[in-house]
Amino acid sequence: MWKLALLVSYLLVPNFLEKLRKQPEHIRKLILWIIIIIIGLGLSIWWIHSSYWKIKKFPKEEFIENIKLPDFEKELPKMEMPEFPEEELEKLREEIEKSEEKSE
Repeated sequence: MWKLALLVSYLLVPNFLEKLRKQPEHIRKLILWIIIIIIGLGLSIWWIHSSYWKIKKFPKEEFIENIKLPDFEKELPKMEMPEFPEEELEKLREEIEKSEEKSE
């Protein structure tokens, strides 16, 4: 089968190229762009098709198990705010005020 294709291309390609050389420049540009578009569409279809199958064959369950995401359904431990006596808070406020006065 490939021998037939080789024979056909051997006989037709030189003839096609000779006819193409004889065409005006705008026709040659048009043919060039048509060939580029056909090749681009073919590559795009092939890329989309192969990407689809790669995504479809991707092991989602194994990936999720291996990533070890935290379980957000469980309740997080509650953190309690420490309690300071009122006297200590007052001392801290005074020290903050003193440091602000010194910086000015």
